[in-house]
Amino acid sequence: MPDPRVRRVRESDVDAVVGLVYELAEYERAPAECHLTAAQLHEALFGPSPALFGHVAEVDGEVVGCALWFLNFSTWRGVHGIYLEDLYVRPTARGGGLGKALLTALAEECVARGYSRLEWWVLDWNEPAIGFYKALGAVAMDEWTVYRVTDEALSRLGGARGESL
Repeated sequence: MPDPRVRRVRESDVDAVVGLVYELAEYERAPAECHLTAAQLHEALFGPSPALFGHVAEVDGEVVGCALWFLNFSTWRGVHGIYLEDLYVRPTARGGGLGKALLTALAEECVARGYSRLEWWVLDWNEPAIGFYKALGAVAMDEWTVYRVTDEALSRLGGARGESL
């Protein structure tokens, strides 16, 4: 059952998501590198040829987390996957399962569409995130420091129907 606190991003969420992206840049110790505008994000998500997709997490009607993603393609597997560009939950909203709910929503997208991968990068010093991702079944790609959820872990996270895990 999908988490009711997580849903697809709407046009009315753009300003809130831009704010979360700036909070993430601050957390990642690179605020000067973040130049995203609401107009850019709106165009990427809702323009004539959207290539970016997103989910948000809400608490009491307030957007407190987001996952921004796009499709990639595995030539080795012959199918698309999801690359998670940004995952962020405001510190005051952490600990309630919103991060996992956002990742679960992406895993559900993968399972429903037949995608073979959900992957992302994490900063080497971000130990809390690394521990969280490993607990979900993600595997470090050491030479790339990329995390990937595939196969059984993806099915488990995405809640594959009719299969025993």
